[in-house]
Amino acid sequence: MQYLPNILFALLLFCGIGFFVINVRKLIRNIQLGRKTDRSDQKGQRWRNMARIALGQSKMVRRPIAGVLHIIVYVGFVIINIEVLEIVIDGLFGTHRALSFMGGFYGFLIGFFEVLALLVLIAVIVFWLRRMVVRIPRFWNKEMKGFPKNDALYILYFEMVLMILFLTMNATDVHFQEANSGNVISQFITPWFQGLNPATVHAIERSAWWLHIVGILIFLNYLYYSKHLHILLAFPNTYYAKLTPKGQFDNLASVTAEVEMMLDPAADPYAVTSEEEADGVPEKFGAEDVFDLDRIQLLNAYTCTECGRCTSVCPANITGKELSPRAIMMKTRDRLEEVGKNIDKNGSFVPDGKGLIDTIKPEEIWACTTCNACVEECPVSIDPLSIILAMRRFQVMEKSAAPQELNAMMTNIENNAAPWQYNQLDRLNWKDEE
Repeated sequence: MQYLPNILFALLLFCGIGFFVINVRKLIRNIQLGRKTDRSDQKGQRWRNMARIALGQSKMVRRPIAGVLHIIVYVGFVIINIEVLEIVIDGLFGTHRALSFMGGFYGFLIGFFEVLALLVLIAVIVFWLRRMVVRIPRFWNKEMKGFPKNDALYILYFEMVLMILFLTMNATDVHFQEANSGNVISQFITPWFQGLNPATVHAIERSAWWLHIVGILIFLNYLYYSKHLHILLAFPNTYYAKLTPKGQFDNLASVTAEVEMMLDPAADPYAVTSEEEADGVPEKFGAEDVFDLDRIQLLNAYTCTECGRCTSVCPANITGKELSPRAIMMKTRDRLEEVGKNIDKNGSFVPDGKGLIDTIKPEEIWACTTCNACVEECPVSIDPLSIILAMRRFQVMEKSAAPQELNAMMTNIENNAAPWQYNQLDRLNWKDEE
């Protein structure tokens, strides 16, 4: 019976990590549904971007209050969880504070963790106040209802509870408090439990210990369903971010080949297509569904933090248009998840008569001014504009469904070699006007 807690702990750890691995594999599979794209260039610049933006949080601090608080939570939460290593050792082998043999350095580490835990708790409370009391507008857009709104609150409550459990665990650990090394914050909590008998204090300490590790495993597995996947994905997302000038339009290889053939005087316009090319599936112009997006765009969708900075600077959204760059990313992720569940159910994707083009309205994609404000503002280098442009390309080149004004302009260019509705021979008539 003395080994029962260790066995239960091992099972809990195995199940928690196992379920996380299953979800990570599902995440990778879903991202790989997109088209391959080569982002292997300029490796040095990519590593610098990842270090500066993902690790250094350089774009977060453009808004100083939120940026500094986010750094506290990010750094504190990550560093404090180093202590999970000791919990795992203690849980598997039945020891108690297995790393305490490090003496004074151990006391320094735990003391540092306790200070960070208090700072994280304060920062999380401020975040909650900003969201629920101050009610910053970008947190209350129409897409931030239901689960998206509650998801942010769940994470804040999770972090509050985990920090409180960590400090409570230390405050009720009699041997740790008697050592008087590292109990920088917990020593002020210990008096709250002095009126209780030792058995009760020990039970509180054990309960806090178990709840702390269970909470961490639950948090780990909740990430897949939450916007907080950016904790993991911000690093690859910033590494693979586009390095070309913002707004530079990519060319379709099939269209480029067609134009080159038209401009080549030696080309045979009546050449017969090879059997290999004839049997292939023609490349689709633009994006109708998530399969038509590239893998980096799908990674973007999963990385989105739903912070709303992109939407708050979008001129179309500010002027009351339907477009919200954050909603574009959220809808892309929702559709990708829908496709993933379809695959889980059927073994492979079974057409469901839906597409990304049905999820994101034409009013949204045509309201975009392509100013790149959303791309510039995103703290983890997400590119909503690339998805908007891909969907526009599909609407124009596959459906001929551009707005009337654009269709008229393109017709004029085709017929008159100019966007205006008069013959190109008359284009210089203005010079004769007085």
